[in-house]
Amino acid sequence: MGTAIVLVIVAAAVALAVRSMIKDKKAGKSLQCGGDCSRCGGCH
Repeated sequence: MGTAIVLVIVAAAVALAVRSMIKDKKAGKSLQCGGDCSRCGGCH
């Protein structure tokens, strides 16, 4: 029973992390550097 609870907690943490990464990507932030790609001189 304890293993199942830990699994649910870990799965929830991973889901929140992925959701945050997707939200940042849609906002134009890079997953590699964390900066604003629209203002990056190295990307163009």
